[in-house]
Amino acid sequence: MMGYPAYLRDPSADGHTYGELSYNRRSKCWTIKGDPCVTELAKRLFPGCDGRGRGVARFTAHRRIIGDLNWLMLRYPLRIKESDRVRWENAIEEAREYATRREEWFLRPEPVSPPAESFSGTLLPYQQTGLSFLLASRRCLLADEMGLGKTVQALAFLSISAAYPCCLVVPPHLIRNWEREIGRFLPNVRVHIIRGLTPYALPEADIYIIHYLLLRGWKDVLPELSFRTVIFDEVQELRHNGTGKYSAASLLSESCENAIGLSGTPIYNQGGEIWNVVNILDFHFLGDWESFSREWCYGYNTAMVVKPELLGDYLRSEGMMLRRLKSDVLEELAPKRRLVQEIDWDDKVYRALMAPVATQLVKLRQTDAPSQRAIIEDAICQQQRQATGVAKAPFVCAFVDALLESGERVLLMAHHHAVMDIYQRELKRWHPGFITGRETDKQKDAAVTRFMDGKTDLLCISLRSASGLNLQRASCVVFGELDWSPAVHSQAEDRAHRIGQKDSLLCYYLVSPRGSDQEMQDALGLKVSQFVSIMGDTPASPNDEALRQSEARERIQRLVEQIQKENPISGGNEA
Repeated sequence: MMGYPAYLRDPSADGHTYGELSYNRRSKCWTIKGDPCVTELAKRLFPGCDGRGRGVARFTAHRRIIGDLNWLMLRYPLRIKESDRVRWENAIEEAREYATRREEWFLRPEPVSPPAESFSGTLLPYQQTGLSFLLASRRCLLADEMGLGKTVQALAFLSISAAYPCCLVVPPHLIRNWEREIGRFLPNVRVHIIRGLTPYALPEADIYIIHYLLLRGWKDVLPELSFRTVIFDEVQELRHNGTGKYSAASLLSESCENAIGLSGTPIYNQGGEIWNVVNILDFHFLGDWESFSREWCYGYNTAMVVKPELLGDYLRSEGMMLRRLKSDVLEELAPKRRLVQEIDWDDKVYRALMAPVATQLVKLRQTDAPSQRAIIEDAICQQQRQATGVAKAPFVCAFVDALLESGERVLLMAHHHAVMDIYQRELKRWHPGFITGRETDKQKDAAVTRFMDGKTDLLCISLRSASGLNLQRASCVVFGELDWSPAVHSQAEDRAHRIGQKDSLLCYYLVSPRGSDQEMQDALGLKVSQFVSIMGDTPASPNDEALRQSEARERIQRLVEQIQKENPISGGNEA
């Protein structure tokens, strides 16, 4: 192991001292009470240094700031209060270990694999390097481009650090996905989802999941729960300060040993927004806002960074940020990747849309003719497919919105016009194009041209209207609804994926926890949270097609049987 930096060597204990250094247990900070020349200099050099009045300066007690304080003491030695000497020795040793790990990683980033006994999965080489970055930095931003596996790297960090309990802060529409991913990769970990704005006694767990909109209600409670780690997924949610959500997140982060932000798009409109994000993860890492805007931006209290690339280099070199693009790790990625992700849905909307099915179930119970039963079963199944698509449509839109925010170019696939209408309403700010079978040939050609010319990054296409289109500008294909036929999905994917294409195409299959998706998912051979290598990629023979049609009929019958079990209305309506 390399030696620690010179600014972390022991200050001289002999000769003149300029004051006393002591630890305040209530505010968790180190306090200098000394000569004005020292405290005044501390406040000018370190904007995060607090202290009202002459002769007082306070430093937050975490590793980076401890290093700054030690550097100051090399020039202006301080007496350390005897009762706090052991605490200081421990703090400076931790700061040295942190600085050494960080510099070693930057010079020679070594990949790390999580232990098989606590992690059920395999990381790609670049993900192993990302894991070693998280372990070296502990307070940092993992800013990999969307689709490169930030979630799995964060869970691998928990598996190898065992830094529980952990508070996981996520957008509302990703709660279910995180719960699934934890169950897959950390099967022995206990999870509790925090619900409601009103605090309550939390059950014992290893990971607590809360969404951003609830933070303000738990603002005073979460910092007192002794979390060791906080992970902020889509941390760009905190790019605006001055809100109750931001204040609660800041207090929570300050109380934790480890604070990790995940975002493929940490900066939106103005580079200065990164200050708010970084300030949550590591308080005043970039100084206070006034000094940051004065030195990094075009002027005092402005947010436009003068040299974004220089700021990015600084964040990387100081171990604050790691960002990889798909182009950086393309050799490790498959040409086409499929990811099945479970998203939330609106159960009230689903039940309302399924209410008319009760009448059809009564007719089914009264009919013995196979052909008539098949017609009724198909109608019930079609109603359920539409109800499923509509109930999850707003959450599909939230997912796609995040993709578009990160700069992806998306083909959004669905089946029902009612679902497409929701997409058009919820995603209108992206000015999407539509190919749904309702458009004229001229309108269809115009939609394709707008997408391929870069005038829109979103094209919504009916699953069975995708044949013959050449849309290789797309970087993602999102299936908001499913079809019974694997070949339909493969054909839709191939609108964007072409032989010779150098990019890695990511295909998301968004499935709901109830409704028709589960049976259709099984029919397609899709498994939640797994990359799927083969699904309809090989042309089916006539025998294969006949077998699939037979299987589809059996699956439709099973869906109807399940609906009958879930629908108590039909039970008492038999003649």
